Amino acid sequence: MPGDEIWPAPEDERHPVDPVVRARIMDTLARVERDHDVRILFACESGSRGWGFASPDSDYDVRFLYAGRLDEYLRVSARRDVIELPVDATYDVSGWDLRKALRLLGRGNATLFEWLHSPIRYRADEQFVAELVAAAETAHRPDRTYHHYLHMARKHLRSVVGVEQVKFKRYFYTLRPLLAASWIQQHGTRAPMVFEDLVDRQVTDPVVLAAIRELLQRKRRAGEAEVTAPVQVIEDFLVRTVAEVEAAAPHRSLIDVAPLDGLLAGTLRRLDDAGRPGGGEDPDDQLE
Repeated sequence: MPGDEIWPAPEDERHPVDPVVRARIMDTLARVERDHDVRILFACESGSRGWGFASPDSDYDVRFLYAGRLDEYLRVSARRDVIELPVDATYDVSGWDLRKALRLLGRGNATLFEWLHSPIRYRADEQFVAELVAAAETAHRPDRTYHHYLHMARKHLRSVVGVEQVKFKRYFYTLRPLLAASWIQQHGTRAPMVFEDLVDRQVTDPVVLAAIRELLQRKRRAGEAEVTAPVQVIEDFLVRTVAEVEAAAPHRSLIDVAPLDGLLAGTLRRLDDAGRPGGGEDPDDQLE
């Protein structure tokens, strides 16, 4: 089952990254480590390229997890917990501090689950990833991620229904979380990150399926800002499915954050024992 495979998934050949682009991203991540004195533990592609519905001019949404020095976590004043690089037409690069990422994971935020399951990875500290996977499995509560996806679907639905001209990407920003919520409702497991995997398993109406596939092909040829006339078959499906998913909303369960606390403390101690956030390694020697 797609929701049950071992994380992180091997890179998907359906999502190639140009070697020149990958090299630039790797250089950027190494520069982040030097400039901010942190260790990047994991980096991947998020957004439309990770989900599988990128346009020709889609940017690269690079997301990473990082840890600073141990003493920075022992101060009374809070340290900034995100690193955001200037966004341009090609690259959107930002990362979360480890404590922030684990705190959000403990609240049921699905973002970190998606990053771990991204078909495009740039960096990974193998020990950390293995421990994060184990902690994420323990902390995972399907009902929590269900509510996360349902909230996202509702938010994006407002930009689709009743609009004269709809950006292609808005349809997919609504379809993807809605189908993910539907998946969790039916299977009780993590939803696949790749959009086509969700569609193939969750959309059973052949008319709707054909309409989504056609729109997907158009999206892949269109620019990010291009619009389309409303696709009524898809809009009707969205409204109907939101109502069906909402009607069976599960109660929110509690999440045991003890494994996440242990992962935070253990990772920071390990990096501190290595002498610096980068663990004494040259960035070029770290795993892709």
